[in-house]
Amino acid sequence: MHDEEKKESKCAMAVSIACRIVGMGLAVAAAVLMSTASQCTIYAAYGARPRTVTYSDYPPFVYLVGAAAIAAFLEAIAIVLCVWKKGKGKKAKVLMPLLAAAVPALLYSATGAAFAAGADMSYCSAYGKRVSVCTGSAAGSSSNFCSQVHIAVYLSLAAAIVVSAAEVVRALGGSGSDGGSDSDSSSSSESGGCDHGCHHKH
Repeated sequence: MHDEEKKESKCAMAVSIACRIVGMGLAVAAAVLMSTASQCTIYAAYGARPRTVTYSDYPPFVYLVGAAAIAAFLEAIAIVLCVWKKGKGKKAKVLMPLLAAAVPALLYSATGAAFAAGADMSYCSAYGKRVSVCTGSAAGSSSNFCSQVHIAVYLSLAAAIVVSAAEVVRALGGSGSDGGSDSDSSSSSESGGCDHGCHHKH
């Protein structure tokens, strides 16, 4: 039984680390893709002056870039802690719960804000008309800009989901390993008590 619990714990740890690596990669990809959606020049159909739009024109997109980059850095720390002494060191016991809360919070909040902003990407033209960045009436490279923004948002969401799954797997695997260690210690104490009693009989 103990061997099976140890195997399950090792498998859970391996799956958790793999999910963390994937989540870190997705967060980096989201940050890079959003930041490289740097500009698009829009030529409105009704003759308005060209307008250059960047991701920095939308604060939620800027927040997604920063949050995804920070989340990737924190997830790298979590991976190191998981590999180093299997997350059982003193530093790991203090930092892992903080990282488990901080990383998903950053990714989910940034994704939600970016989703809300991405639903209506527009600006007010010099003629007082509202111009949508993603509609067919705007010529130029706006479609590429909008697709990059939307893909970056979905990558951020995927990173949040994968990181959350890694935390669930780690918690399940950790509970099994803790139970195994408790049973080992209790059984050893019982056997030690028996040996002690037998020595007294002799």
